[in-house]
Amino acid sequence: MQVTETLNEGLKRGYAITVTAAELDAKVEEKLKEAQPSVEMKGFRKGKVPMALLRKQFGQRLMGESMQESIDGALTEHLETSGDRPAAQPEMKMTNEDWKEGDDVNVEVSYEKLPEIDDVDFAKIKLERMVVKADDASVKEALDNLAESPQAVTYETKKTQAKKDDQVVLDFVGKVDGEAFEGGAAEDYPLVIGSNSFIPGFEDGLLKVKAGDEKDIEVTFPEDYQAENLAGKKAVFSCTIKEVKGPKKPKLDDELAKKFGADDIDALKAQITERLEAEYTGASRAVAKRALLDTLDKKVKFDLPVSLVEAEAGQIAHQLWHEENPDVEGHDHPEIEPTKEHTTLAERRVKLGLLLADIGQKAEVKVTDQEMTQAIMNQARQYPGQERQFFEFVQQNAQFRQQLQAPLFEDKVVDHIFEQAAVKDKDVSKDDLQKAVEKLEEE
Repeated sequence: MQVTETLNEGLKRGYAITVTAAELDAKVEEKLKEAQPSVEMKGFRKGKVPMALLRKQFGQRLMGESMQESIDGALTEHLETSGDRPAAQPEMKMTNEDWKEGDDVNVEVSYEKLPEIDDVDFAKIKLERMVVKADDASVKEALDNLAESPQAVTYETKKTQAKKDDQVVLDFVGKVDGEAFEGGAAEDYPLVIGSNSFIPGFEDGLLKVKAGDEKDIEVTFPEDYQAENLAGKKAVFSCTIKEVKGPKKPKLDDELAKKFGADDIDALKAQITERLEAEYTGASRAVAKRALLDTLDKKVKFDLPVSLVEAEAGQIAHQLWHEENPDVEGHDHPEIEPTKEHTTLAERRVKLGLLLADIGQKAEVKVTDQEMTQAIMNQARQYPGQERQFFEFVQQNAQFRQQLQAPLFEDKVVDHIFEQAAVKDKDVSKDDLQKAVEKLEEE
């Protein structure tokens, strides 16, 4: 077997691999001898079938296997010897397409290798980390928001007309073409105007009603309504108003705290303080992470595999096109050509992806089974009632597991760098942190 280099340009590599006819024939012979003891054929005892007959019966199929194994083996040996790591699956093409048994096999192999990346002295990286404490005003604001939530608000009877945010207690019967329909009636139903819990138009029809009123409300079911027999249909709801209640904001006391699972108001304030500071810490980390990635992008230089950049630019362009054209759900659309801006963003993503992967590999960063399980559990919560199907999907889909693992790995590598970099904490206000986060979202 002979491997000859045909291309060495930047990260691009090309090789001509020749597998001689003699090597192929020897490999086929080896496979036949290995199989001979277990072969049964009419007229011969098991294991006694002549080699010539075996070759006639199985030789052609084994020739194809031997050819593929030889080429794959040659490429594997070359990669192990050279230390090259292809950025994508190598392209392989047989050049003597008129090949016949007895001929050598000539194959062209080409790929882009991953670049060599120099080690980074993380101690020379200087970063600033924003620190925000949950002050009394922020805790009070959070408490007020809880007090205004549906879980906390109570309602008391009022004699005036109903307005937005009031609760109306009513009986109703809905009819389509004069006929009542299943699920269209209720008694003593408490409905908050503005909650958008009924079909469009119903709650607006309750504005200005008062206890004792009777009113017919005309609505049209949405075209995509879940009950197909009602979708797009006009309906009339005959309503009897039993009571109108206004919202009553609760006091910030122990009773409110117990509604949210705390022993008393001080315990609830402590929980809110802890939650707020966890949110601030997460936001601060996101800002620091962006600053770190910007620093690495400027500090580290190496060649990028063109194939990876082109693929990433195409993916970015495709994703942004769909965001700008949300009505097109499938991929039956004109070809989308990446712009210079798409390519620039792709170069950054590829560069940082390769760099973080290299740092993580050298530092032996691993995502544990426990961390993966937690990530899967977090995702499963988005599919209530379908958790089992989701777990089965994850188990059978290696690509999706990789998508879950990638951000976990990246965050662990970032934490590894933070531990060694010169990170200085800086006390700032909540508004300063918010502005920094908004700036991230704009970029």
